[in-house]
Amino acid sequence: MTGWSNPWLAAKRLFHQATIGDQNYRFLFRPGPPDEVVAIDCETTGLDVAHDEIITIAAIRIRGSRILASERFEALVRPDVRIAPEAIKVHHLLESEAKAGALIYHVLPDLLRFIGGRPLVGYYLEFDIAMLNKAVLGFIGVELPNKRIEVSRLYHERKYGDAPPGTVVDLSFAAMLADLGIPRLSQHDAVNDALMTAMAYVALRDLKRRGARIPRPRMKAPLQPGGV
Repeated sequence: MTGWSNPWLAAKRLFHQATIGDQNYRFLFRPGPPDEVVAIDCETTGLDVAHDEIITIAAIRIRGSRILASERFEALVRPDVRIAPEAIKVHHLLESEAKAGALIYHVLPDLLRFIGGRPLVGYYLEFDIAMLNKAVLGFIGVELPNKRIEVSRLYHERKYGDAPPGTVVDLSFAAMLADLGIPRLSQHDAVNDALMTAMAYVALRDLKRRGARIPRPRMKAPLQPGGV
């Protein structure tokens, strides 16, 4: 989790709070409801943060151990750049479908109000945040100030936190879902990815609360000289 104990991050947050361009969005700096977070996912035209843009956004609130799937946010966004062929193979969204979406600046007001000051949860969240911040910065003058919770880090802690040197680490989404017993929905759909991320977060949070770890396959002992 990215908190504000880091002096640089704390200073950056204070600077953004003081320099926010649209005062109507100061609520982003106020804590959200107790024990609530938001799982978020974006699908994009490609993987180049500088060039590519968002096509779909999904966000799902989590209250304690309850996933509030009925209180979700989802939006189709019309990008200003072409969708890379490689990206279409991943999320199956065509240019013609994306053109039916709303402009990102029409989507942001509802998204920001949905998120509020709640921490954001995601799988390799930094990419999604970077893509969102391109638009948010131009819209309200500052980047998203929300705390961030990376589920791959929580997963690493529960499975590999006590692993001996040389352990092979697999932080793939598929491995995490399998270990946590979470059904695999159709991936690279923003709503499904946000929902699976939410389920992973709740499961990992419960494991941590109970002090439980995810079992790892035992490493085979190396053969001794002369052994068979």
